[in-house]
Amino acid sequence: MKKEIDYITASYLRLQTPKENRSNIIVFFLIFLDFIAFFLILAEPFDKTFLMAALLPMIFIHIWACLYIIAPYKYERSYYLFFGVYGVINSYVLFLSIQKILYLIIGVEGYMPFIIGLFSLIALLLIMNLINIKVLYRGTYAKLQRMEYNKTTTPYLTAAGIGYVLSQLFLTLVYDNSIKMLFYIFLLSFFSILTAFFSVFIHKYFYIRKNYEAVKTIYPEFGLPKKMRKENSSNYF
Repeated sequence: MKKEIDYITASYLRLQTPKENRSNIIVFFLIFLDFIAFFLILAEPFDKTFLMAALLPMIFIHIWACLYIIAPYKYERSYYLFFGVYGVINSYVLFLSIQKILYLIIGVEGYMPFIIGLFSLIALLLIMNLINIKVLYRGTYAKLQRMEYNKTTTPYLTAAGIGYVLSQLFLTLVYDNSIKMLFYIFLLSFFSILTAFFSVFIHKYFYIRKNYEAVKTIYPEFGLPKKMRKENSSNYF
């Protein structure tokens, strides 16, 4: 007899298809990681230190991504760990892009701007994951899926995002009052909020492992290679 799945678990196990997972990689890698974050690292004024700081995690995550481009069905479970790590790396490379603007274009000096920026990034990642766990066990995801607006969650997410953006803008204003630079820092900080949210997929991966029986109950063919799945067996696939 199959164990009944509670509504909180079911709400968190609303998973995408492997095809959607592959599309996410292509879109988010090209836009947020390669085109925005890493492009700024390569752009003038060029600095080898920033390139080396970004290069190893960039190479690592691109090699890992190949698994989900080539065989998204077979590696469906580990995709969630991968996408969470991608969120952390993308946020980190965006952080480096902001630091490059501060040090090489605006001309800040000393370690304090770097320390403040790094502390803000770590705080953003931690807050995003703490909020994710909080809204999960309060049943917020289930309410949202039933189109029930939750007034208590939005302020936390908004505050986390605004706090990070303001911390980066404050650093910029301390050393420079250029509207152009403020705009660039604002955009990069805004994108960092989105990529930092993707880091919650790390928790989702471990949640899937812990509740794998429930996953297989909802999606019997989850994690199987494409050739082992029944054609048109469900809307999920």
